[in-house]
Amino acid sequence: MRRSFSQPLDLTRLRAAYSAGLSPVRVVTQILEEIEHRGEDGVWISLAPHQEIVARAQALEALPPSSRTELPLWGVPFSIKDCIDIEGLPTTSACPEFSYEPKRSNPGVEQLIAAGAIAIGKTNMDQFATGLNGTRSPYGIARNPFNPAYIPGGSSSGAAVSVSAGLVSFALGTDTGGSGRVPVALTNVIGLKPTPGQISGRGTVPACRSIETISVFALTAPDALAVFDIIKRFDPLDPFSRRPEQDHDLPASAFRFGIPDELEFFGDGNAAALFEEGLRALTEIGGHPHRIDYAPFRELNDLLFQGPWLAERYGSLADFLDRSPDGPLPLTRDILLSGRRFTAADLFAAQQRLRALKRQAVSIWQEVDVFVVPATPATYRVDEMLADPIVLNARLGTYTNFVNFAGFAGVAIPNGF
Repeated sequence: MRRSFSQPLDLTRLRAAYSAGLSPVRVVTQILEEIEHRGEDGVWISLAPHQEIVARAQALEALPPSSRTELPLWGVPFSIKDCIDIEGLPTTSACPEFSYEPKRSNPGVEQLIAAGAIAIGKTNMDQFATGLNGTRSPYGIARNPFNPAYIPGGSSSGAAVSVSAGLVSFALGTDTGGSGRVPVALTNVIGLKPTPGQISGRGTVPACRSIETISVFALTAPDALAVFDIIKRFDPLDPFSRRPEQDHDLPASAFRFGIPDELEFFGDGNAAALFEEGLRALTEIGGHPHRIDYAPFRELNDLLFQGPWLAERYGSLADFLDRSPDGPLPLTRDILLSGRRFTAADLFAAQQRLRALKRQAVSIWQEVDVFVVPATPATYRVDEMLADPIVLNARLGTYTNFVNFAGFAGVAIPNGF
C-alpha cells in the first residue's frame, strides 16, 4: 500500500506550514524516517549524510525572517538524478565502476541550494540513461508507489518516485528521448522538460550532450515552473547553453491544439480512452483540435535510437568502456557499443535529414499553439519489460523521442489512472 507522511510537500502547502511554525528540521527528519521505513525501495543510490541534512535545515532555521523571505526555496527538500553532480556525493550514473567524486556541483544544483533548498540525495536511474523503463540499474528497480509490479519509467526512475512517494518536493532529472516525461506518466507527477540549452549541462554525465537537458519533476505545474525559473540561466562555459527566449502565452479564451493524425496505443485500450478524455477536457476549456501529420515526428524518433546519435552516446563513454568493458550491465554495454558501427558519412547524412525534418516539425506552430500527445502509449509490468526489454522500451518513447531533436519544450501532466 502506498504510504506517505502527513506533511504535503508541494510548495504552496509547505510554505504555508512553515509560516504557521513548522520546522525544516522536523520536515527533513520526517523524510529521513520515511526513507528508512521504506527500506530497499530502489529509489536512492546515495543519501547525503543524515547529520549534514539536519545541519543544513538547522542553519536555514537560524536565519532571521528577513533573510528567509529572500530564499524562494527556503527549507524545500529535493533530490538529484545520479548523473548530475553535487559536491560531496559520488556521481555513478548507476554504474559503480564509473563512480567519481565531483569537485563542484552542477550550476543548477548550486542555484537551488543558494535559493534555500535542501538536497536529500542522489536517485536511481537506468544506467547511463540508456532506457525509458527504470529496470536497467544494478541498484535495483525504483518501486512504483501505486503498484510495485509495474515499471516506474526511466531513465529518471528514482527522481520521479522520490517526488511521487512524498519524499521530496521536487527532483532534478535529465531528458534525452523522454527520461523526464515517461516516468512522470507512470508515477502521477509533473515533468517539465525545457528547451535544450536553457539549463546548464556542466557537471552531468552526458548521454547525447548535443540535445539532452536537465528536467524538473514536481508535484504541481506551478512548482515545476518555479524551480525552472531559478535554474534557467545562460552559461557561457557550456557550449550548448542558449540565451532565454521570450515566453509566449496561450490565447486567453481559445487556443489551437494539435493531435497526431495516427495514434498507436499498442493494445492498451485504457490509455487510449484516457487520452480521449484529455482531448475532451481541452475542448471544454476553449481548445480547437487540429490533426497533424505525425510522419516527420516518427522519423525523428527513429533517428534518435536507430541513427548515428548512438555514436554520440558511445563517444561520451568510450574511454571508460575501453578501460572497464565489464563495468556496465550487459544490455547497457551492447547499446553503447552499437554506436561504433556508424561512420562520419552516416552522421553527416543524418544531420542533413535532421535539418529537413526539424523544419517540418517547427512549421507546426503556424497551425497550433500546443501539440498534445500521450506521454506514454502504454505501461508494462516489470516482468513483461524484463522479458522483452528492447521492443517494450522503444514503445515508451513513441511520443517523446522527437521533442529534443525538434528543439521543443515539453510538459507531462497527469490525466487519470
